[in-house]
Amino acid sequence: MTDAPELLLAHHLKTLRLPTFLREHDKQARICAAEGVDHVRYLARLTELELIDRERRMVERRIKSAKFPAVKSLDSFDFKAMPSLNKMMVLELARCEWIERQENVIALGPSGTGKTHVALGLGLAACQKGLPVAFVTAAALVNELMEARDEKRLLLRQRQLAKVKLLIIDELGFVPLSKTGAELLFELISQRYERGSTLITSNLPFEEWTETFGTERLTGALLDRLTHHVNILEMNGESYRLKQSRERLANPSN
Repeated sequence: MTDAPELLLAHHLKTLRLPTFLREHDKQARICAAEGVDHVRYLARLTELELIDRERRMVERRIKSAKFPAVKSLDSFDFKAMPSLNKMMVLELARCEWIERQENVIALGPSGTGKTHVALGLGLAACQKGLPVAFVTAAALVNELMEARDEKRLLLRQRQLAKVKLLIIDELGFVPLSKTGAELLFELISQRYERGSTLITSNLPFEEWTETFGTERLTGALLDRLTHHVNILEMNGESYRLKQSRERLANPSN
């Protein structure tokens, strides 16, 4: 009989989906009793812990849903190694106000200069701000859109992507796109124009994007939409990976 109230409380807290409350209430009761804290402050502590843990779980779900290849923050990015990159602009972008304004970001630079790291860092910042994010390489996105078209579910997939506040398209320009693939990607970006933010990383300068999209007409129309409200990150420098390889060769004992 003495366990009945505890069991009932546990049942109610599970029903209300308050796992942190359930886990912490007994511990916090002992702490508050020892400190002479009244019941209002006791409940305030518990609700605060629940809110903190709930926000943590929500961020974890957003990160999982984004399908990042790795979780990287801007704190671990070496801005000193990339002097061409405007650090203040990146930190301002991490506030995510540009996403609320439906602006775009394009990071341009050679392979290995940290474009994906910056994109992942901005994506993580958006998740932490409560915004839905999706990460995908350009090649994978085009393949996905083509498969969706062939399976008669393209409209559904387009609607799903339209709901994403920030769509990160990585590695645009690494491989040329087929005519159909280029048109599908253009259609998606057109649908997101002034409705959602798109972050693109590319190893090609704008004047070489025709190599990816095939025609000047399509490339021009795409750039017109992407660059209307855009923040451009110039990342011109030595490849991180190449630099690390050279350092390992120079110091084999390390």
